[in-house]
Amino acid sequence: MLLQYWPNNTNVRFMSFRLPALLFSAILIAASFALIFTKGMNFGIDFAGGSVIEIEQPEGVQEEDVREVMGGLGLGEVGVNAARGTGVEAIEVIVIRFATQPAEPGMDQDTAQQQANDRVRAALAEAFPGLNVRSSAAVGPKVSGELLRSGLMALAVALALMMAYISVRFQWKYALGAVAALFHDVIITMGMFSLTQFEFNLSTIAALLTIVGYSMNDTVIVFDRVREEARKYKKMEPDKVIDLAVNQTLSRTLLTSGTTLLALFSIYLFGGTVLSGMSFALIFGVIIGTYSSVFVASSVLLLLGLDQGEKQRREVEGFQGV
Repeated sequence: MLLQYWPNNTNVRFMSFRLPALLFSAILIAASFALIFTKGMNFGIDFAGGSVIEIEQPEGVQEEDVREVMGGLGLGEVGVNAARGTGVEAIEVIVIRFATQPAEPGMDQDTAQQQANDRVRAALAEAFPGLNVRSSAAVGPKVSGELLRSGLMALAVALALMMAYISVRFQWKYALGAVAALFHDVIITMGMFSLTQFEFNLSTIAALLTIVGYSMNDTVIVFDRVREEARKYKKMEPDKVIDLAVNQTLSRTLLTSGTTLLALFSIYLFGGTVLSGMSFALIFGVIIGTYSSVFVASSVLLLLGLDQGEKQRREVEGFQGV
């Protein structure tokens, strides 16, 4: 019933705000680069290397007790955090993290990390008899470096393939606008991760790839309508053609983004610490992707010049914008 109150014909002049929007986006991109290269990313075990062990919290045992056991193992800085599992029968868990350990002469780094992981599990079992280890993972620096390179390569290949698709499906001008929007979304999302210091891991890369697909889907729908209206209304100014197309797809864009955000907020609030980073990336990415589809991609297309062909020119009656 509430959908009936959505305006049928909106006449918002989006392109009249294109220069302030592009300036705002440029500032965000510059700030994101500055954060990434100065503050850095909080890389998880996947990319930084190290170990993570998750244990069920024994009755009467606190985080301080686990820290005391870990402190005597000479592993350097160790993170010990309590968390609560998910599900109907959720249990309290303690998550232990420690960095990559130096290898002894004649031993490779991955073996040294696995041995440190085994030593921690043995010390915990001795200190807390009957301890249940829920999960244990050790990632050496060589493996983590390969994972980081593979993740960044996946992003680069996705952007290249998207650009190729748009060039074939539309024109090269549309492709540049779409890729500019995707680059905008990925860089600003990474900058937000640097600012908030959420853990950046393989799940985050998966979220970024999802954002690329979601934003591209939004952009293609807008561009398809722009091309259709450009062929129909030859005499209309290019900025008005884009405004008309964006207004015609606005309800679909906002309703799709809104329903997606409802699900993502539920995951973020009730999904536990394991899903918090990925859901945060998706929430921020959907918001910034919706913005870029309307302002960044369309504005870049307008700056490059909208091709309206050579058919007979005609105006759309009643569309003047507000």
